[in-house]
Amino acid sequence: MRSELIFQTPYWFIVFCLVAGAAYAFMLYQPAAAWGKKWNYALALLRGLTVGMICFLLLGPLVRKTETSVDKAKIVFAIDNSESVKGPGSAMMKQVANAVKDLESSGFEVSVQTLGKDSRSPVADSIRFDAKKTDLSEMLQTVKTNFEGRNLTDVILLSDGIVNQGISPAYNRFPFRVNTLAVGDTVPDLDIRIKDVISNRIAYLGNEFPVRAEIAANGLAGKSTTITLKQNGRVISSQQAMIDKPSFFKAVDFKASSSQKGVQHYTLELSGVAGETSPKNNRKDVYIDIIDGRQKILLMALAPHPDIKSIRSLIEANDNYELDIKILSISNTPVATAKPYDLIILHQIPNVLGMGNAQVRSFIESKTPLFFILGNQSAVQLANSLNRSLTINATNNQVDKVTARFNPAFQQLNFDPEQLKLLERLPPLSVPFGDYNISSGTETILFQKVGTLNTSKPLLVLNTNGGQKTAVLAGEGIWQWRQEEFAQTNKQEVVDNLFQKLIQVLSVREDKRKFRVYPVRSEFEAGEQVVFQTEIYNDIYEPIFGQEVKLDVTNEKGVTKQFTYTHSKENPRFNVSGLADGVYRFAASTSLRSGQEKVNGQFVISNADLELNNTTADFGMMRELASRSGGTFTTPAAFADFISKLKENRPADRLDSSEEMVEIIYMKWLFFLLVLLLGAEWGLRKYHGGY
Repeated sequence: MRSELIFQTPYWFIVFCLVAGAAYAFMLYQPAAAWGKKWNYALALLRGLTVGMICFLLLGPLVRKTETSVDKAKIVFAIDNSESVKGPGSAMMKQVANAVKDLESSGFEVSVQTLGKDSRSPVADSIRFDAKKTDLSEMLQTVKTNFEGRNLTDVILLSDGIVNQGISPAYNRFPFRVNTLAVGDTVPDLDIRIKDVISNRIAYLGNEFPVRAEIAANGLAGKSTTITLKQNGRVISSQQAMIDKPSFFKAVDFKASSSQKGVQHYTLELSGVAGETSPKNNRKDVYIDIIDGRQKILLMALAPHPDIKSIRSLIEANDNYELDIKILSISNTPVATAKPYDLIILHQIPNVLGMGNAQVRSFIESKTPLFFILGNQSAVQLANSLNRSLTINATNNQVDKVTARFNPAFQQLNFDPEQLKLLERLPPLSVPFGDYNISSGTETILFQKVGTLNTSKPLLVLNTNGGQKTAVLAGEGIWQWRQEEFAQTNKQEVVDNLFQKLIQVLSVREDKRKFRVYPVRSEFEAGEQVVFQTEIYNDIYEPIFGQEVKLDVTNEKGVTKQFTYTHSKENPRFNVSGLADGVYRFAASTSLRSGQEKVNGQFVISNADLELNNTTADFGMMRELASRSGGTFTTPAAFADFISKLKENRPADRLDSSEEMVEIIYMKWLFFLLVLLLGAEWGLRKYHGGY
């Protein structure tokens, strides 16, 4: 670290500081003192130094600190700890542990990354090959994020190349070399399995619905199997399949129906075949939610627009919604009143052409929740009078280009503020230029950001108070947000999650229950804790705490587990663990002043072991990944030579410098020095009888 003193005033002003200190000491200690000249000079010196230092600090000098650090060359071992790698991966852990020590002794900084967690040395003792799915792209993306801006030169990926979640990492670009260490067997096992099951997530009560099972077999030509569809152990249908070639694939279709509402458990099973390696992948469970009907949403737009497709995609991702689309410039016939909607999305309606404006008034009279999306053709003044949430005093039909900034004070929906920072990097929306005002009871979800300037103008608002719920998005261009998010993250989660939650809170029917217990998700993975959220309200719907809650959880066999817990403000959630896969129903109860309150529901624990679908190593993908990133493809036999070459070709360490400018007056040690000088002077004066 190097420090340098910088003056904001001419440096010769220090002379005035010294003169001020000397003058102050001279005037204070000029009279002859009882303690003698020697001590008089010492005390004058202490006072003069103190006053001179204070005057010097008033000049506002700066200290420039320059710190230089060495960023060592870094290597990350990315270990695919999925079940399919267990045998060959466990055998390699001793070599990997030795390689970590060897590279660290050569000056590298080495760390280890696994699927879904960061595993530190000792490597051989800490890594368990028990992950139920493999997403190599996500693991390498995590490495990229964790070491962004750091001197990471190489990643060594130990894997069998089997990817069953996310996209293939060979299609991504990384700012480091990915060296692939291929393990596993590329020769297919003698096996027959249910590769996949295709079915609807929801179905309607009493209707038939399809269930398709995809069967794959290797090396079992000439043999046969029976595939059976069961519901709660009861056989619904069976079909025979003849394996007619060494590499066999067949899709078997079933028809099923249910007369019971709720989540129904179906099982597809293959009869065993002599010679197959493992019967574990001969069974798959399917959970289908049988419902009476879906929530109905109408998307009414002035004209064709890319936003319409984007809104349709994010709505139809939820099977509980039924979406109708009406484009007025193509068909301006009135909306059928016989079909009541739970939510109406109005894209550029009301508009300057007058299309659909009268229908909006009828929606308002019927108290149907409305979501206004403004655009270039919107009649802003008319929209002000209809939406009752946001008023825009537009200026001469001018538009502005703004990006979005999440309002951290918005708490009505559970958003992650860190994730929503992505919105600030997305393309701007076109919004009316003018003054923005929100009505009472309206909350701002997104603010407008003009360039780098944060404004208090609302971009997206929500009002759930009163008799009608409304939301207003002041601009068009959602389709650009979804495209840009995918370009940056290879996903469309943040934007979709934002509008899906907004649509959910608008369309959901108001729940007036004072006691609510519900699982935070409808489906959990095997081995995962089931988390129940508890909410209890008084007569004016204020949250209250301290009540004892009884919770009964019943599995498909009728076996019930009973739990009791106290609802508290600090922990409004209750976790249940140790449940096997299947459909569960729960009932909760508590006592309030109004009497006994009860609530019930259901959830699913699924055991989707994707690792059993494919156990044949894919070295081709590993070679392609290494080639695209400039890395090296290697095998366990050549691993020691590869580590030796890494040590021989060790890249240079990187020097990083950081500079900081601070006012010297903020240095704490100066305060204590002044206190010490003044304290010493005061103590000596008192000791010698001075005042």
